[in-house]
Amino acid sequence: MLYKFRSKAGGDVIMMGPNGDQMLRLLGRDPTPQGIITKLDMAAAVAALEKAVSDDEAAFAAAVAEAAKTGEPAPRRSGIQLRQRAWPLVELMRHALREDEDVIWGV
Repeated sequence: MLYKFRSKAGGDVIMMGPNGDQMLRLLGRDPTPQGIITKLDMAAAVAALEKAVSDDEAAFAAAVAEAAKTGEPAPRRSGIQLRQRAWPLVELMRHALREDEDVIWGV
């Protein structure tokens, strides 16, 4: 499945199914083919994704610190980080929030 997040406030954000599913779960929503993040929910949605990114980075920093403490090699990130994956959607939601618009997908 392909997700296309859209808003009148900005350009479309397209994500492959597993990545879109992850973003929706981080927003506390069940992955569905269609949906909406209303203007009323936008600030909380932005905050939820920002918190998830912050938690992810804190967990990685803790793993690096633990490895340094035990003398093991530091872990490495592989692939795309959550910050990179979430950033386009967060930016679209910030624009939507400023312009008082909804974000929809699958419509």
